[in-house]
Amino acid sequence: MRIFVTGASGFVGGHVVEGLEADHEVLAMARSDRSQAAVEAFGARAVRCNLGTIEASHLQGVDAVIHCAARVEDYGPREAFWEANVEGTQRMLDASRTAGVRRFVHIGTEAAVFDGHDLVDIDERHPYPRRHRFLYSETKAEAERRVLAASDQTMTALSLRPRLIWGPRDNSVLPALVDTIERGAFAWIDGGRPRTSTVHVANLVHALELALTRGRGGEAYFVTDGEDSTYREFLGRLVATTGARVPERSVPGALLRPVAWLVERSWGLLRPSARPPLSRFAVAMMSSTVTIDISKAREELGYAPVIGVDEGLRQLADARAEPGSPPRK
Repeated sequence: MRIFVTGASGFVGGHVVEGLEADHEVLAMARSDRSQAAVEAFGARAVRCNLGTIEASHLQGVDAVIHCAARVEDYGPREAFWEANVEGTQRMLDASRTAGVRRFVHIGTEAAVFDGHDLVDIDERHPYPRRHRFLYSETKAEAERRVLAASDQTMTALSLRPRLIWGPRDNSVLPALVDTIERGAFAWIDGGRPRTSTVHVANLVHALELALTRGRGGEAYFVTDGEDSTYREFLGRLVATTGARVPERSVPGALLRPVAWLVERSWGLLRPSARPPLSRFAVAMMSSTVTIDISKAREELGYAPVIGVDEGLRQLADARAEPGSPPRK
């Protein structure tokens, strides 16, 4: 199968290319010389374009598209979120249809249905919020709506919804946590007691490969490790793989939520181009239970995790301990 991957120079996209290139011909979007070098190192053939310039000619002969690219941030201007997550996805859909692509797999997120409140053992029947409170959630939900609506007899389109992706080469969750700890700015919210589902990047790649031939068009599928834990347990163990130690300090979520709102409002007025030290989305997510039922993915995709949380954490720790790994400061 000839597969085109967007976001292939990033954390998830790079693992997708590596996971598929042995059995498929993988093409990857490359926005620059740097991203071209990255996707070629992962094993893909680079196609020079981006979400703003993608055309059907870039997708000639492609059987399936895996759309990983997105703006994954907790704060920023509406226009930037909308352009990357909604308009970029729409352009990919349009170019794919014109090129005759038969299958379109979108990487969505559980945040598409998150409104700042607990999500306890939810499945795909849980509705989108009537009113979104966060730009990331709003734009990823709109992108997913467009993907699912685009599915028809000529192009099967579906969406996978991973929750809290982690694993080797993570360039967002783990580095941000360690940086916050090293700056002395980290504190648990509500003692880290809220519970969360997670998904190791290898499990997500496995689900994506299954979705190339299985799953119904117009449908979304949650994907997780099949295990839940408290934020304190999981993130504490994750950070420990780097050699860092998580402080015991904790702040009540009921106190921090209004503070985050005030910080964002003042930051938008005083420093609109900079990221605030605290965001409403990050605080809401870390103070909410988000646990997922993956029965639908198990039944319709034939999905089962290929790596457990304990094994994934052990591998991260072992990789850190290998000769040549940089020491902790």
